[in-house]
Amino acid sequence: MTQFKPIDSIPSTPGKFKSEKSLPYIHRIRIHSSLPKLTLWSFLFLALIFVFFLLLSPPSPPPPPSIASRRSLRSTPWGGPAWERRVRSSARVRSKTALSVLVTGAAGFVGTHVATALKRRGDGVLGIDNFNDYYDVALKNSRKALLDRAGVLVVDGDINDADLLRKLFDVVAFTHVMHLAAQAGVRYAMENPNSYVHSNIAGFVNLLEVCKSANPQPSIVWASSSSVYGLNSKVPFSEKDRTDHPASLYAATKKADEAIAHVYNHIYGLSITGLRFFTVYGPWGRPDMAYFFFTRDILKRRVITVFEGPNHGTVARDFTYIDDIVKGCLAALDTAKKSTGSGGKKRGAAQLRVFNLGNTTPVPVSKLLSILEKLLKVKAKKRVLPLPRNGDVQFTHANISLAYKELGYKPTTNLETGLKKFVKWYLSYYDHKKPSSW
Repeated sequence: MTQFKPIDSIPSTPGKFKSEKSLPYIHRIRIHSSLPKLTLWSFLFLALIFVFFLLLSPPSPPPPPSIASRRSLRSTPWGGPAWERRVRSSARVRSKTALSVLVTGAAGFVGTHVATALKRRGDGVLGIDNFNDYYDVALKNSRKALLDRAGVLVVDGDINDADLLRKLFDVVAFTHVMHLAAQAGVRYAMENPNSYVHSNIAGFVNLLEVCKSANPQPSIVWASSSSVYGLNSKVPFSEKDRTDHPASLYAATKKADEAIAHVYNHIYGLSITGLRFFTVYGPWGRPDMAYFFFTRDILKRRVITVFEGPNHGTVARDFTYIDDIVKGCLAALDTAKKSTGSGGKKRGAAQLRVFNLGNTTPVPVSKLLSILEKLLKVKAKKRVLPLPRNGDVQFTHANISLAYKELGYKPTTNLETGLKKFVKWYLSYYDHKKPSSW
């Protein structure tokens, strides 16, 4: 620390101030009156105070971080022999024909169900999730606890962290990737558009970059969305229909991902299958979905907003139960052919597919509300408003003939049965008083 010699040279009693003779560059100062003496002492005292506070005051706060820097790419430390043993143990298969699957977004709604189903049938499963706070992180941690009990390790990390992804592929030679990590939600894109580009596009590209260089390359199955059909008025929606008029940024990112998948399949020989999910619902679901927050608001006696289309038109969704979606995901993994690239170079034509996974039976949202009222034994307080221009579309309806032909996909759960299972879970999870009968 810098020493202030003039302060050290001040005499402890009043008198003449003399400089040290060992410092030739300081001239002798004679003070012949009390006024100049007081002025000098005052100046030195103020200088001392200034320097003291300058050294001890806390540094100025840094400028607010950018959106990119606020999103940590590594939530918890990873690496080391113990960590690698846990990764290998979770991804270990129980038979020679079993798959070794990296599930991204494993603590999410669909991810938890898919990872559990894979582990249950003997596949090796490793999850990765960044546990962001788009919705209640406690719910994600509860899902993670389920996976822990099932023997599935969920690595706390971001798919944009290329070093982490490469490390995972160094430790485990995954045969498949089930890519379910994404920034979900249609309306939230109007509040935080950058999060969709960061997760859905940059994250997907980063994952594909790592997969293309892996040896062997894994086969990839990933979650697209029925949102890609956008403002399409032809129903039911078919995989052959145009998808170039999205109604939301979320839909646009999923459409972009389908184009990106084509590029990596064409150039690098990655086997890629996209699944267009139609309004998935069920236990452990997402709180931002209508069936979920309708249930919450009915129980809390809050007013529920129900939207209607132009001229009082019906708003309907092709609600698809989670168990049916899981069957479709596993069938896509089981029928995925091997990637044909090696060392980042394509060696032959590779499989590229896209399928609708829906229920084929659109149900008006007003009917959804009526079923929930019946199950909860509570009459909803509701108001009806025009459907806003916030990315939502008036209806969705899946044509699943291709998925049935290629995957054997056949949904079996109707909305009332599925909602009954959801409400039972909801009341148990949130510890509400259960109805006396079901």
